[in-house]
Amino acid sequence: MRHIALALRTLRKTPFVTAIAILSLALGIGANAAIYSLFEQLLSRNLPVRAPNELVNLSAPGPKPGSTNCNQSGDCEIVLSYPMFRDLERSTTGLSGLAGFRIFNASLSVRGEPFTTDAAYVSGGYFSTLGVAPVAGRMLAPTDDDVIGAHFVTVLSHDLWRSHFGSDPKVVGQTITVNGKAFEIIGVAPEEFRGTTAGSRPLLYVPISMRGQLSQFTQFDDRRNYWVYVFGRRKPGVSLAQASASLEAAYRPVVTDIEAPLQKGMSDQTLASFRKKPLLVTEGRRGQSQIHKEAETPIYMLFGITGIVLLIACANIANLLLARGAGRATEMGVRLALGATRRHLLAQLLTESVILALTGGVASLLVAQWTLGFIATMLPADAVNSLVLTLKPPVVVFTGVLALATGLIFGMFPALHSTRADLISSIRAGAGQIAGGRAASRFRTGLVTAQIALSMALLVSSGLFLKSLANVSRVDLGVRVDDMVTFSVSPMRVGFDSARAAAFFRQVAEEVRAIPGVTAVTESQVPLLSGDNWGNDVTVQGFPHGPDVDAGSRFNAVGPGYFATMGTRLIAGREFTPSDELGSAKVVVVNEAFAQKFRLARDAVGKFISSDTSAPNILIVGLIPNIKYSSVKDSIPPVFYVPTRQQSRVSTMYFYARTSLSPAELLGTTRALLARLAPTVPVEELRTMPQQVRDNVFLDRMISVLTSAFAFLATLLAGVGLYGVLAYSVAQRTREIGVRMALGADAGAVRQLVLKQVGGMLVVGGSIGIVAALGLGRAARSLLFGLEGHDPVVFGGAVVLLAVIALSAGWIPARRAAQIDPMLALRYD
Repeated sequence: MRHIALALRTLRKTPFVTAIAILSLALGIGANAAIYSLFEQLLSRNLPVRAPNELVNLSAPGPKPGSTNCNQSGDCEIVLSYPMFRDLERSTTGLSGLAGFRIFNASLSVRGEPFTTDAAYVSGGYFSTLGVAPVAGRMLAPTDDDVIGAHFVTVLSHDLWRSHFGSDPKVVGQTITVNGKAFEIIGVAPEEFRGTTAGSRPLLYVPISMRGQLSQFTQFDDRRNYWVYVFGRRKPGVSLAQASASLEAAYRPVVTDIEAPLQKGMSDQTLASFRKKPLLVTEGRRGQSQIHKEAETPIYMLFGITGIVLLIACANIANLLLARGAGRATEMGVRLALGATRRHLLAQLLTESVILALTGGVASLLVAQWTLGFIATMLPADAVNSLVLTLKPPVVVFTGVLALATGLIFGMFPALHSTRADLISSIRAGAGQIAGGRAASRFRTGLVTAQIALSMALLVSSGLFLKSLANVSRVDLGVRVDDMVTFSVSPMRVGFDSARAAAFFRQVAEEVRAIPGVTAVTESQVPLLSGDNWGNDVTVQGFPHGPDVDAGSRFNAVGPGYFATMGTRLIAGREFTPSDELGSAKVVVVNEAFAQKFRLARDAVGKFISSDTSAPNILIVGLIPNIKYSSVKDSIPPVFYVPTRQQSRVSTMYFYARTSLSPAELLGTTRALLARLAPTVPVEELRTMPQQVRDNVFLDRMISVLTSAFAFLATLLAGVGLYGVLAYSVAQRTREIGVRMALGADAGAVRQLVLKQVGGMLVVGGSIGIVAALGLGRAARSLLFGLEGHDPVVFGGAVVLLAVIALSAGWIPARRAAQIDPMLALRYD
């Protein structure tokens, strides 16, 4: 307590230095705490279930002929067929439980209020395998999942129970409408459990065998239809390798004896590969999510950048502590002379640095919350809803540990130097140079040089990401998205049959077209630039087909006038009209990539294709230029477009309305219109198309903005550190400078003396930073668009910017040195 009391008094005596130190640490630690919050949620956090380390994920990479459907729970290498899942579930393995699940988008109605949300199909063993207990009622059991389409029961999430049922324990036994069907509520999940897919928060869970009732799915017995995500729990004492071996014993006979004979049109080589495809068993403590792979590189990159910012801040603190130690050298010497031990003084000085760091850590929590709030403004709405962008206990603990470590590590050298054994003899030597020893000077210069190197690396990285973002913003989408609003409706989810849904889609288009200021309306089955990919193998007139021939193409169904509304001019032929409907001749429009892949060139119009392996029977009536499909950054795939009105069943339709007025006004008008047309049908994904495009490239924007902000902060801190070292150096060399001026040195020569020191640190630090930047650029290559991990313009700009900042920081001490009065300097003590 005496150490703490004395430390507080000492810090109060130098309020400016204390404030600068706390602010620097708050910025450095706060940036790290914010990124750690994302890291902890997306890459580190275990599922809140019993013994999560016992969980394992199953996947079957290899040929998957037939239909494959995957989502945010993982890529299509992971999913298994429903029959295969049931085969493994029934087998005796090294697992104590096996479960399957799939995230889906559901339309709910609670007490007449319709809304859409994520939900999950789960097998009867889902909750028991996880070890999740209910807070009310019971969880789904195998008996709720033993017959296809027979059990209309559901478990609510804690969030839905609280928000729409007021946490009423009597909710068990009530009903909730899911996609137009009434389901009995049998239980409520615990508050901390939000499913097994990071980035998705299902609000309710229904038996996986009810998928057919909620989405007209009928292929439960199809072993060539892959859509189930599977995980299990190892029995106590069973290793990962043992569990894998026991599952392989059940899996291999099914693949070779049952599934292989079902494959048609395969070459012998592909069939052999199919028979050998493995069943992989990996650790599953974090659940299954595509985010685990997609977020890894960006999060680690941002973590590295914020770590550099903290290092620069800590270097400033070390320099401040060294400078303050210079003023306390006499105090330390006197205390040693009076009998104080070095250990006692070290404890005192480290207490001061730890108090500084912990105070900065407390202030950093506010910086971290501000940073998370800023990140939230750049994330898509669904990402904001699935993440907790507030400071949770693990983040607070991380902040405290980081602050404590910072105080100890970067306070150690100043404390050791200020209490060195020769301090008393240095005092006797006098001359006011106690803390100006070569070791301390070299250490301070080394810290600033390191700051310059780190700042250079960050400035180059920032420049690369900014140029990448500029490249993304200049991508030719092939469509005109300005002044356009988009939204979707899913009437079949609330009980509409296919005919009634088709009529509703037409009514929506007509009513939106009648809104004042709307100049064009069209629709599509696959949303534009939303990340969705729908595809089929096709047969094209004149193009060979057979085993191992790539005949895949992306697909979309679009409404009349789609391309005109999107601002895309046809190269040849025509686009769809209202007369292209059920019963009329089947027609299709293809893009240039399709014509090139299937060797149609500019003569595509008039040729025939089919959307399966049957003989070509759909006439190509139009050829369009390449337009972006699912992603702004991805290359444009071959795409064929068919009329929406020739589709017998469309459950969800995406509309696009172009307006001559403000798109923001159209958003509100559209919502009110749809609420009037069909109160039970929720309007989904209502936004402007520019917002859709921004959401599509949000990761590029977020990394570029954050990297630039952190690089600016780091460079500013480095500039402050450089100024502090030079100002201190000038003060220490006052007598020397006075002697030089007395012997004839002019002001210019003195300024040159100081700026030469700046130039030396700039050259050494900048060179090291450029080498480090090359490494960072290579590491970030997968995140850059349209450039490699190096760019001469970016490197040159970073060098110039850092040189300007460094010389500006050095100019004030240099100018002050040039104004020293030689007579006063010679008497300087």
